[in-house]
Amino acid sequence: MHRQRGRRIAAGSVATVLSLALLGGSAAPAQAGLLDGLVSTLTGTVTATTTLVTGTLNSLLSPTGWIVDDGETRMDHVAAVIGADRLYARGYTGKGVGVALVDTGVVPVPGLTSGNVVNGPDLSFESQSDQHRYLDTFGHGTHMAGIIAGNDPQTLLGLGRFQGIAPGARLTSVKVATTDGAVDVSQVVAAVDWVVAHRNDDPRNPTRVLNLSYGTDGVQDYRLDPLTHAVENAWRAGIVVVVSGGNNGTDSPHLNNPAYDPYVLAVGASDTKGTVDAGDDVVPAFSSRGDASRRVDLVAPGRSITSLRDPGSTIDDAHPSARVDTRFFKGSGSSQAAAVVSGAVALLLQSRPGLSPDQVKALLRQSAESMPAADTAGRGAGELDVYRAFLAATPTTTQTWAPSTGLGSLEKARGTQHVADDGVELTGENQVLGPFDAKTWASASANFTAWNGGTWAGSSWTGKAWSGSNWAGKAWSGETWSGKAWSGKAWSGTAWSSTTWTSSSWVGKSWSGKSWSAAGWNGP
Repeated sequence: MHRQRGRRIAAGSVATVLSLALLGGSAAPAQAGLLDGLVSTLTGTVTATTTLVTGTLNSLLSPTGWIVDDGETRMDHVAAVIGADRLYARGYTGKGVGVALVDTGVVPVPGLTSGNVVNGPDLSFESQSDQHRYLDTFGHGTHMAGIIAGNDPQTLLGLGRFQGIAPGARLTSVKVATTDGAVDVSQVVAAVDWVVAHRNDDPRNPTRVLNLSYGTDGVQDYRLDPLTHAVENAWRAGIVVVVSGGNNGTDSPHLNNPAYDPYVLAVGASDTKGTVDAGDDVVPAFSSRGDASRRVDLVAPGRSITSLRDPGSTIDDAHPSARVDTRFFKGSGSSQAAAVVSGAVALLLQSRPGLSPDQVKALLRQSAESMPAADTAGRGAGELDVYRAFLAATPTTTQTWAPSTGLGSLEKARGTQHVADDGVELTGENQVLGPFDAKTWASASANFTAWNGGTWAGSSWTGKAWSGSNWAGKAWSGETWSGKAWSGKAWSGTAWSSTTWTSSSWVGKSWSGKSWSAAGWNGP
């Protein structure tokens, strides 16, 4: 039976209402000052290579992006579509569940300052810059964070407050990319390993979900690939890994890496058509279809999703038409859809903490809404309905796919995308700080010991732990991650730092290879 719990919302009408609601500004003085300073910092010190923003952040590590049209899909509508509003009525908000966001960082804009967002390590090339460390200079991570765990206590003139799908969850930001999206696959692998190693640092909010709105166009067998090995190890450690399938539509015969790994929860985008009834929902043309060997597991709203804006970031400057009033930004992609699913998983795990990742995946697939108007190749098991999953009996399913060994090639995991320093590309079996020994690393990752203090894969990434600081003023573990220098080693013959890194990162296509649309961000 399809949902029939709402009326159609005319395209553009919500934007008009929001415009009136935010007229005159709604940020508290302190928050407004924070934003002013942030904009000044970003626009004054970040050199963005706009030629690099020709792709989505869901490819080699590309945050999946946006396709912006005249419509707008607010988060309260998304919550109604997936049944999250019914879980709110029962008191579930994701409280007690930790969600790790491996992305471009997060900035403390209103909606992300209630104390439920903290910084993990900054593993990006910007970690060496005091002005940019931890901050989202690209704009993707902040948007994802708002979808997952945004929580603004301020009421918007009767419209209710802005909140993500799991406003009570604890979100840990692990930054891996720079202002132009520059990031190597080895940084993402290191980030996943870090999340696993530190999953129980906060016993009140253990990390149970990892959102990876990233991917590469590598096609190496998942049973060998280092990136798939890392996410499978996180899965075995009890973490539900939610990965965007990609924004390649039918242009690519496969899902992005690591979405093509059969263990993880691969997510595609849906277009709700402005209603809560799944009967008229379709899969947008941009959402990757994969092939007969691996489709997405399910889809979630991913068309013109309105979330938090990162003023002065690369995407904000490049796409002013995607701004919704002063505080919000809209975009489309499997990135947004993955973030919706990550929030939903946090709600489900709060209600049933004993669920394993395999059980969560089975529940969400079995309870997904049918989509008769959508093509079978793109919809997977159907559209996410977390309330139906909440009501369903706990399955006993255990996945039995052949596991990844991680003994394959790091270069093949990159696919066609590479970062470059002064024209020298990072290629071959090398991570950003030195040689990559797949055999040694794979064993350590499988044993959840890939990180040893501040060392990963045989190279020191500086410090003994991580920052321990967040904009809420609370410490995570009391230890510190200095972030001021990595190890002094170079992979191209010259050390990269805030002064020598060229910021020209990718050569050829960036991220997922899909380009921004004229109206907004079109990423995986």
